[in-house]
Amino acid sequence: MTDGIPCLWMRGGTSKGAYLLARDLPADPRARDALLLRIMGSPDPRQIDGIGGGDPLTSKVAVLSPSSRADADVDYLFLQVFVDQALVSDAQGCGNILAGVGPAAIERGLVAARDHETPVRIHMLNTGEVALARVRTPGGRVTYAGEARIDGVPGTAAPVPLMFQDIAGSMCGALLPTGRAVDVIEGVACTLIDNGMPCVILRASDFGLTGQESRDALDADAALKARIEAIRLKAGPLMKLGDVAQKSVPKMTLVSAPTAGGTIATRSFIPHRCHASIGVFAAVSVATACTLPGSPAADLAHLPTNNRFLIEHPTGAAEVLVDQDAQGTVTGAGTLRTARKIMDGWVFP
Repeated sequence: MTDGIPCLWMRGGTSKGAYLLARDLPADPRARDALLLRIMGSPDPRQIDGIGGGDPLTSKVAVLSPSSRADADVDYLFLQVFVDQALVSDAQGCGNILAGVGPAAIERGLVAARDHETPVRIHMLNTGEVALARVRTPGGRVTYAGEARIDGVPGTAAPVPLMFQDIAGSMCGALLPTGRAVDVIEGVACTLIDNGMPCVILRASDFGLTGQESRDALDADAALKARIEAIRLKAGPLMKLGDVAQKSVPKMTLVSAPTAGGTIATRSFIPHRCHASIGVFAAVSVATACTLPGSPAADLAHLPTNNRFLIEHPTGAAEVLVDQDAQGTVTGAGTLRTARKIMDGWVFP
């Protein structure tokens, strides 16, 4: 490993991470995780001795390999490398880093490019589901230039539409693991939901907040974070996630009425720091919660008439496309992301 490891450093959605091939990493998970901690420079708040950016959103890894199932083109394992802990977690997926998987798989020769556009079926190993990404490939090469714009990322890039099916209960076994749209934990009404990402949805007002507070203000509120964490630790077993003290799920999402023409406003904790925006799967779970009568999210949401849910967050809004049946049950969801190749080379542990 002293000679370096091939690495694509890419932005996927509103995150950044290292895209690596499984064949270039140790097969033993402990040895692999130790290597990734070294690559990212963890544990250290600045990650000064690695390529991580000192933030959970820029300390992520996608491990790619040939598909292990016939209905997919590539396997994708997401790993969250903690910044200030010697911890690497596979307890969740990441829909933002997912946006770069299709382009990376083509760049690395795992998927053959077609002219104009290449569909890439991605087996998400963290949860077992398959996502479909559509990657622009004019002349049989990935292009990152385009007109698509997503909040939280400056400029424009080529669109990467992502569609998901059968993601309900991705980690908890059911959309509503307790069977209820509302549970009360520590005196606070919550929706425990998993439609691609286990989330606990809570009203910001129940914490004395407007829901429009800045990320920095929320991160600096130690009492608030302690109260949210107490709820999270009790929610974990109820969501069939077990002891979550050392896990990055469930995500804790405070919701409030929208203020910028969207469906609902959010402040999402991942799980101990406030997200600069919101994760793709968390946005899907929040959008789904908005459709559950009597839930904290539904009571605050301004539901769209065209199935395009805009989930407001600290730096803009994430668009979620929601398919519903005649009874209003969510049957599928998708989103539009972008990705960009930043660096292709060798990383030295």
